Amino acid sequence: MSKILPFIGALILNISAVAQHTNIQIGVLSNPNEPSICLDPQDPARIVAGANLNNFYYSSDTGKTWTGGSLTSPFGVWGDPVISVDTNGHFLFLHLSNPTGGNWIDRIVCQKSVNGGQSWSPGTYTGLNGARAQDKHWIAIDRTNNHYYVTWTEFDNYGSSNPLDSSRILFSKSVNAGQTWTPAKQINAISGDCIDSDETTEGAVPCIGPNGEIFVSWAGPAGLVFDRSFDGGATWLDEDIQIDDFLGGWDYNIPGLSRCNGLPVTVCDLSNGPYHGTIYVNWTDQRNGANDTDVWLVKSTDGGNTWSAPARVNNDPAGRHQFLTWMAVDQATGWLWFVFYDRRNYADNGTDVYMAVSKDGGLSFHNFKISETAFMPNTNQFFGDYNNVTVHNNIIRPIWTRMDGLNTSVWTALIDVNILPSVGAGAPDAAVDLFDTYPNPAETETWIPFKIHEKTEATLLLLDAQGRVVQTIFSQKTFEYGKYIERVPLEDWHLPAGQYTVVLISGEKVLARKVVKR
Repeated sequence: MSKILPFIGALILNISAVAQHTNIQIGVLSNPNEPSICLDPQDPARIVAGANLNNFYYSSDTGKTWTGGSLTSPFGVWGDPVISVDTNGHFLFLHLSNPTGGNWIDRIVCQKSVNGGQSWSPGTYTGLNGARAQDKHWIAIDRTNNHYYVTWTEFDNYGSSNPLDSSRILFSKSVNAGQTWTPAKQINAISGDCIDSDETTEGAVPCIGPNGEIFVSWAGPAGLVFDRSFDGGATWLDEDIQIDDFLGGWDYNIPGLSRCNGLPVTVCDLSNGPYHGTIYVNWTDQRNGANDTDVWLVKSTDGGNTWSAPARVNNDPAGRHQFLTWMAVDQATGWLWFVFYDRRNYADNGTDVYMAVSKDGGLSFHNFKISETAFMPNTNQFFGDYNNVTVHNNIIRPIWTRMDGLNTSVWTALIDVNILPSVGAGAPDAAVDLFDTYPNPAETETWIPFKIHEKTEATLLLLDAQGRVVQTIFSQKTFEYGKYIERVPLEDWHLPAGQYTVVLISGEKVLARKVVKR
């Protein structure tokens, strides 16, 4: 086994270590971080981005060139930028407040641009509630009626360790394009503390379902939980549905960062593809140890009632950090796109930016590097709490922060889908296909069907739930064209009950299928 792990590690690194996607610097003034980005699906050439504390940027050529400015508002601009676009093609910039005549972060502010991000309205707001802090917001827009839905965290007293102070998830909506907002409504069943750590309720990112449902998940004292509304936010579940225990918590340490989190992102597939209506939740955690942060995905195909076991998105060997993930679904194709920081190529704090794509509803993931050069974060400069990605019909624009010394900058990449194996419409057929195992779940044995399209070498592995190789079924074996079925004697290998992953590797292709042993 010790000989297989270095082999497979080197193979996966060779697949994904070279960036082939042009990097574009969006902004460098004022040490920007925590970037957000959004393209207009009705006119994808128009893209707007934002970054802490008050930076805005706009492009009219799909992100090849950018112009920037500084956002102002009578309510103050205090970071946590969130960019979205409504069905009128009007861009929104939501942020925290710091008004001269009020309290620090006392409301969520929404400013609008009707000219592609060149200028912005003074803004409207929601959530004002005395001295309570309003933080960590996100927005979803129902594209059938242009209703705006916002969720966020309210703190009785931000940073307080007093057990009488609590945090909660709030919801507000606008049905008139942001002119006015409904009073904030608490939607969580279990509140958290105010410390801004694992026991605090945070990370509420809403999305819209196929029938106008509002779906949202967050992390807190009950782990990773899910809530929904079928009536435009008027009513919510009496009890939150737990998705995962969130082992290790959402607040954890990454060497070189002053702080880091694994808060979730929630999206729903509204495409006309085979996974229409599937809800996905993406996050990072350290369930495999403080030196091994991983990116995870779960999904629900029944409106959030039940959830799959977590699938590991990063496909490198165990023992490296992947952190600050974000996810988007291409509503034209149904494909999932992830962006995250990645240290698979370094033994120190050297950091790359990677993406992953899944075109089969989260069954398998292709990882690829998008940053042209690595960088080294420094704890003496705030790095931000999130990145972002926007996609539409194979136009993919991630956004991230990099650090050079103590200087930060925000970047995007022009993702070329045609150079991603079996992803772009013009890409050649892959040399191999991997199909679902059967039976699944299995008690004593399962069978793995796969197809070889041309003479090739292939490796077939069985991984445990932590992504560790537990059995090499075959390694670098040469196959001719044809269909094959491989028997997996689970009982003979004395494997405990649980979830496993079958991984087939051939050239640049890495395919995976889940199998459960009873």
